[in-house]
This record gives sequence, structure tokens and C-alpha cells, in this order.
Amino acid sequence: QVQLVESGGGLVQAGGSLRLSCGASGTGFSINAMGWYRQAPGKQRELVAAITSAGVTDYADTVKGRFTISRANAKNTVSLQMNSLKPEDTAAYYCNADAVVYSIDLNVRSYWGQGTQVTVSS
Repeated sequence: QVQLVESGGGLVQAGGSLRLSCGASGTGFSINAMGWYRQAPGKQRELVAAITSAGVTDYADTVKGRFTISRANAKNTVSLQMNSLKPEDTAAYYCNADAVVYSIDLNVRSYWGQGTQVTVSS
């Protein structure tokens, strides 16, 4: 299995910055894409940003130009730098990894962290 642990959430004023980090641990696995999703109360979980093992990135339109996703493949970590935060960015943020666990099989499975809360005050 793959365990994902997030850190870096918190309370910040509008216009401020936060950096989220996520580390993957386990044995005998290989990660393909990693990403960050968020879910606000009463809303569906949505993709914020994703990055492949080759470094190709994708962002939600609402965060383009403000958020930057980065990844350290050797360390199985992914980070999300969030600048110019807005109250509408308030949500629980979840780390996601698509990975193969060789002790199971060669299928790609999706793994999730426990989430970290980001609250942006106006």
C-alpha cells in the first residue's frame, strides 16, 4: 500500500500564501501522477493541480497563475505553493497519487491522504 501524509494547511488572510506538502511512503511501489484536490463544504471534490512523473502539470482554471505544483520524484513528495489566496480557496485539500504496488499487481490505483484544511479569511 501507499500512505500519503499532507502538511502545511492553516489559516491565512486573503492575499496571503501557504505551501502544502505531501509525502508518500510504503514499500515496493512506483508513483505515476500526483496531485492536489480540494473539497469545500457542500461541494464536490475538485482537481486543483496535478503533475506527472515527467513533470507535466495541469491546473484548474481558478488557480492558474496563483498556485504552483512541484514534485521531487526521488523523495516521492509533491508540494503546492499557493499565492494570492482568496476566500473561495477555503477547503480541505487532499493529496492524491496514482501508483502501482508491485506486491499487489501491476494495476494503477489511486491513493489519498487524510486532508489538510486551508482557510482564507477576507
